[in-house]
Amino acid sequence: MKSFFRFVVLSLVLVAVALISALTAMRFAIHGQEVQVPSMVGMLPSEAESRIAALGLQIEVERQYYSPQIPEGRIMSQLPLPGTKVRRGWQVRVARSMGPQRVAIPDVTGESERAAEWNIRRRGLDLGSVAEIQLQGTPADQVVAQSPPANASQVSAPRTSLLVSTAPGSPSYVMPSFVGQALGSASRTILDGGFKLGTVSMAPVVAASGNAPSSLSAPPQPSPASLIVVQTPSAGQKVTDGATVSFEVR
Repeated sequence: MKSFFRFVVLSLVLVAVALISALTAMRFAIHGQEVQVPSMVGMLPSEAESRIAALGLQIEVERQYYSPQIPEGRIMSQLPLPGTKVRRGWQVRVARSMGPQRVAIPDVTGESERAAEWNIRRRGLDLGSVAEIQLQGTPADQVVAQSPPANASQVSAPRTSLLVSTAPGSPSYVMPSFVGQALGSASRTILDGGFKLGTVSMAPVVAASGNAPSSLSAPPQPSPASLIVVQTPSAGQKVTDGATVSFEVR
């Protein structure tokens, strides 16, 4: 009995040692793949790439900015920051300095979007975001504002964003539900709202079993008291001013 008890205890000890060894090895393996990101600010991208390649990291030049402090062509910022621990194979994103601002920001207000873009790019600048706005009395496709403004100084990024006018569009509405309403009142609402009344037809009548409708009787006709059972467009759909609305009634 003692021998069996010793055997069980020894087995448990061996299992515990094996688990601890496995966890320790895993921890060393995980942390062994981590490296510390060095500082690359002030370096040329080629110098930084050689330095971090030895650590198993990669570099990507994402953007360019003006900087009166950092010489042109050198790295002015990086992400992750220096000292951050990352895994091997991680990509470090950097921004490159363009030196002090030497290009004047052109005045492109009043130009078309295409002409403004050409005017911006021919000066070595980039086109930033382009937003649109509807302005009454302003022709469509005309630059009404820009950022940064013309001849601005101490600009950080070589990008100019534009605000361009667009042609006014037809207003849109959400179609309400007319199902269950009388045709007469619904028609008045449609016409008063600036819409058009389309076709008005009788909904198919489902005959009871053994009571087929007589082919000799005149088909019923819609009347102002008829109740709407189907509408097109259906409730909740977006419609523009002057849209046509049709009904099926009973």
